[in-house]
Amino acid sequence: MTTDINQDLGTTAVLWDLRALYPAADAPEIQQDMQRCRRLAEQLAAEFAGRVAELDAGAINQTVERLESLDTLLARLGAFAFLHFITQTGDAGGSALLQQVEELEAAVGRLTVFFRLEWNQLDEATAMRRLQQPELHRYRHYLQTLRQFAPHQLSAKEEELLQDLRPVGRSAWNLLFEKLLGQMRFGAGQRTEEEVLSDLHHPEREVRRNGAAELTAGLRDNLHILTHIFNTLAAEKMIDDRLRRYPSWDSAINLANELRDQTVETLVAAVTSRNDLVHRYYILKKQLLGYDELFDYDRYAPVTGGDEAPVPWEQCRWIVLDAFAGFSPQMAEIAERFFTENWIHAPILQGKRGGAFAHPCVPEANPYILVNYTGNMRDVSTVAHELGHGVHQVLAAGQGFYNSDTPLVLAETASVFAELLVFKAQMQLLNTPQARRAFICQKLESVFATVFRQVAMNRFEAAMHNQRRQHGELSAERLSALWMETQQPMFGDSVTLRDDYAVWWAYISHFLGTPGYVYSYAFGELLVLALYARYQAEGEAFVERYLGLLRAGGNGSPYELLQPFGVDLDDAAFWQGGLELIDQMLAEIAL
Repeated sequence: MTTDINQDLGTTAVLWDLRALYPAADAPEIQQDMQRCRRLAEQLAAEFAGRVAELDAGAINQTVERLESLDTLLARLGAFAFLHFITQTGDAGGSALLQQVEELEAAVGRLTVFFRLEWNQLDEATAMRRLQQPELHRYRHYLQTLRQFAPHQLSAKEEELLQDLRPVGRSAWNLLFEKLLGQMRFGAGQRTEEEVLSDLHHPEREVRRNGAAELTAGLRDNLHILTHIFNTLAAEKMIDDRLRRYPSWDSAINLANELRDQTVETLVAAVTSRNDLVHRYYILKKQLLGYDELFDYDRYAPVTGGDEAPVPWEQCRWIVLDAFAGFSPQMAEIAERFFTENWIHAPILQGKRGGAFAHPCVPEANPYILVNYTGNMRDVSTVAHELGHGVHQVLAAGQGFYNSDTPLVLAETASVFAELLVFKAQMQLLNTPQARRAFICQKLESVFATVFRQVAMNRFEAAMHNQRRQHGELSAERLSALWMETQQPMFGDSVTLRDDYAVWWAYISHFLGTPGYVYSYAFGELLVLALYARYQAEGEAFVERYLGLLRAGGNGSPYELLQPFGVDLDDAAFWQGGLELIDQMLAEIAL
């Protein structure tokens, strides 16, 4: 089936060209660069370990430049190994290379951790004097951000030990998860995860019900392994948080996002206070579908009037680029390079991981995008979403490796904004009220998945981590109960969540790769709705400010980077404003 769909949609040859990173997996340059990384790390440790406190601003700048060059080379190796592996998760050679690079990263990290430790050990007055020197202007934000982790820093020996253990810690368990999900086959047709999930958007109820049953059966067959992975990584985080004296399970991710806990609490409270939007929508959808009861597998059923033929890849390309060009020709020009220069991997293949992502790689090369394109309008939105990330990464590359690394919450802004541009452009092409209503329904479901579902998943994570710490290892049944308890409030009585749905926590990789990450989607969606309202009011004047935000990358906190837009992230009214725009969209389809 995968071969047929790729041929029909024209994605068979839409494969990324990784030669901007390395010529091939067996290229001698890979081993040479691995040896070079070790050598550079050893030189840095020999020259500067134990001496950071005595370095002046100029010497600190030179040291950070050398560390950045080393980390850039490591990131190049890591990006190639990961991207090479993720499309062929059953390949032993690809897995071995990825493990080899991860072991190198741990070894280099152990040699270079001295700088972070010693920089954070400087007293505040000394550090501030250094940061005020013009020689450190380029790295000022980066160095300030390092210091926010100072209270959670361990001794040099402990930090070095944790670096040594990294290859057999979180990354190893995530690799096992990716291998398992990449190789799992569902139902009699032995289909991939992506193919089965696409059934949930099928117009025929029996197809949706069958797809949900196949996904559930596949997860249950592997639930003992998946439960062990979840428990192990929750326990690892518990130990790490305890050693580093983080007050709560999400303190580390909030620091990484450069957000105050209050900001996140305000966002979550605002979203959960408007669960009524989801309830009202699905009550309406039940009427539109003519059902007496709506089940979990009906959530994405297409509404009548939105019947769609599969969208070939070239048409998808035209839709996205045309929408981008309507906002900014520069944005469209950058996005077009992803198509013309083979920076995208689109077909569905055996062994390829499901889902989608944009990988920034290194500023000196280019980002890469992975999608599993099945030809529906949802996939067109996914392509727009990932291209939004890609454009952001290209624009931010000028900041250099350290400063282009954007906090997760702002990383989602560009992708969600790109999705919204495509949605607005597509709306202009629809001529009948039925088609417009069906398309708005589809968009609302996407918004709900981005805002309400992600916050509900955040609530699941909070429950999982807190209960793991209070009660020890959690059974699959307990994890499933927590999943249902945290998902049901989003839907209220509007959707019946069956017992089968209880195990669907088990395929969500975000819980494992980046604990606490998921609220970033809600942050990005609501921020984008507010920014788009500014665009509608200001027109062309807004475009350059928005592109300036993307060019800034991570060279500033979210509070600093959003200052030109007059946004107060701690104001509940700001988040409620975004939710009000969702309410207005819902009013457009009311019967």
